[in-house]
Amino acid sequence: MKQYRNVFLEIGKTKEEITARVEETFQEIFYGKDSFYETTADGKMGYLVDTGNVDTRTEGISYGMMICVQMDKKKEFDLLWNWAMTNMYMDSGENKGYFAWSVDPSGEKNADGPAPDGEEFFAMALFFASHRWGDGEGIYNYSQMARELLKTCIHHEELYGGHNMWTDDGLIKFVPGLEFTDPSYHLPHFYELFAKWCNEEDKAFWEKAAKASREYLKTACHPKTGLSPEYSYYDGKPYPDHVTFGGRHDWFYSDAYRTIANIGLDYEWSSKDTEFGQWSRQTANNLQKFFAELPADKNRGIYEIDGTILEGQALHPVGLTATIAQASLAADGELAKQAGVDFWNTPLRTGDRRYYDNCLYMFAMLSLSGNYRIY
Repeated sequence: MKQYRNVFLEIGKTKEEITARVEETFQEIFYGKDSFYETTADGKMGYLVDTGNVDTRTEGISYGMMICVQMDKKKEFDLLWNWAMTNMYMDSGENKGYFAWSVDPSGEKNADGPAPDGEEFFAMALFFASHRWGDGEGIYNYSQMARELLKTCIHHEELYGGHNMWTDDGLIKFVPGLEFTDPSYHLPHFYELFAKWCNEEDKAFWEKAAKASREYLKTACHPKTGLSPEYSYYDGKPYPDHVTFGGRHDWFYSDAYRTIANIGLDYEWSSKDTEFGQWSRQTANNLQKFFAELPADKNRGIYEIDGTILEGQALHPVGLTATIAQASLAADGELAKQAGVDFWNTPLRTGDRRYYDNCLYMFAMLSLSGNYRIY
């Protein structure tokens, strides 16, 4: 059986403290005074609200499902999946088979396009649910739903005449119809597992995608700071669009925080003893060093990926603290421990922007306690 590293034990916390803290974090997010989990009046569906934008997103619903399967919370998992299939799934149009990325809490779609990070998290959470709880019927036949979703993602053009979510070379797109990517969408540790559990004819593609994403991440993360941009071209160069998506995305900002967290989890799950694992360790060390050496009033700011400090403060400082800590799965040395201590001593965020920060917080809590596992 695979052994999962518990960073919190390494910084002196007891097993009892850690178990309690993980459960308390889940309960606060789903049922506490600052919860952003809601259920419909009939009790048949549940959803996480993006409290900053007052909508529900495939990002959040799929994150919630992953959190629930890791925490063995089947009831909440099924309510979230029912919401996704009832209100987000598109059964017609150019994006048939995908999920609308933004939906009003009333259930009305705000968009008719998908965001691929939602689909990949849906698929992975569904496979884990199948393996933890067994397949049910209809939409709760988790493994069948996951396989069909992955098939749609990479064969959409031939199935429905639309755009695939991955390039033929195995790189995930920012959205299916545009030719650039988001470094934080790249999850090679997911793709290796997709290759094991997908339809037989798609195994080679997912193996290729895992390799392609690891090679891509080497180009997207700065060699000295470890920082990545929010969006980039397929060669890793920051994507300069300042108009289409509401401002800059070539910098290290909100989306980009997740990249190093994903690299840390990939290291823990599958790449520790590989050449990519060596690169991951150095990149995590570089990123933690960059933040440790910043002036105190600048260490939750906005940066070019080369470390140039820009005007303004991070929109999601708690989420940034969480992902710096999750990098400790790959990092080594005293900075890795200190990042774990800093995160342990950071409370969940309150206020309008708590959704994104606290989702990243929960993933870091699971990861650093050895509870973000392959099932």
